[in-house]
Amino acid sequence: RTPVVWLAICLMICSGASELAMAQWASAYAEAALGLSKTVGDLAGPCMFAVTMGISRIIFGKYGDKMDLMKFMIGSGILCVICYLLVSVSLISGLIGCIICGFSVGIMWPGTISISSERFPAGGTAMFALLAMAGNLGGSIGPGIVGRVTQSAGDNIRAGMGVGLLFPVTLLIMLFIFARQ
Repeated sequence: RTPVVWLAICLMICSGASELAMAQWASAYAEAALGLSKTVGDLAGPCMFAVTMGISRIIFGKYGDKMDLMKFMIGSGILCVICYLLVSVSLISGLIGCIICGFSVGIMWPGTISISSERFPAGGTAMFALLAMAGNLGGSIGPGIVGRVTQSAGDNIRAGMGVGLLFPVTLLIMLFIFARQ
């Protein structure tokens, strides 16, 4: 019944879509960008994505009490948009965008849960279940949409990632709206 809860749910959908669309396509992107084998592509793409995502979470875990979570998330959202733009423009610079995108999305999912628990302390298990479900929904539809567009564009992964840009842009809009509430 509370509109801000629906904003949080939308934010989680976009967080999951932004994170997993990039993570699941990073290997194929690394292979296409550099002509790497599947094994090396997995190390260059998803592995480095995961490392940078972990770095983001470590930084916020260590220094989060000194940071404004909403500002950190908005900055991360802007970085995520830049990463998706890099990925959709060029294969070589796009690989760097794939890797840095891990850093940008690292705080989105846990940050949304933290902000939601602050704003709705009585939300309880039902709220966390809805947020988790929303994140999983985004994590399933995001890569699917990128894959469908990639395939429809003649296996042009940059076109798929260009459409995937809608996820972090929408995420950023939701963050701005959420910050004003």
